[in-house]
Amino acid sequence: MNRASLAVFPGTFDPFTLGHLDLCTRGLKLFDRVVIAVAQHHAKGHLFDPETRLAMIQACTSHLEGVDVRFMEGLLVEGCRALGATAILRGVRTAGDLDYERQMALTNRAMLPEVETVLVFSAPEHAHISSTLVRQIAQMGGDVAPFVPPPVLRALQQRSKD
Repeated sequence: MNRASLAVFPGTFDPFTLGHLDLCTRGLKLFDRVVIAVAQHHAKGHLFDPETRLAMIQACTSHLEGVDVRFMEGLLVEGCRALGATAILRGVRTAGDLDYERQMALTNRAMLPEVETVLVFSAPEHAHISSTLVRQIAQMGGDVAPFVPPPVLRALQQRSKD
């Protein structure tokens, strides 16, 4: 039996960056479908509420067939189980990311062994981009256009006017 492969790409995506978009696009070369699972992190102060992040990501990925954007609460492995995912897609920018992702992958595997974690290294042109840096630059009035897709840029510009 040949079932369609589905990867869950989890994160807070606050905001969604060109690095995230690149990883999603590259994930579609590996999987039939990619679900971008937008999470709320209890320890992070979010710039955008979940509904705004969902709408921005949908606008950024509307040209990509096979991408779905959803809000996901609770444990990632439970979301993967509910969706019938075959993999978790994660990006790696630095050695620190690799160490963290290894620990998370082993933990997720212990809880849900039938779902593999696939780590994809960031493209060199996006490896320096993080949502945290984008938020900091935007909050200080800097130009984030080189780091985010146009729908996110518009939302950040609107937010700075409010």
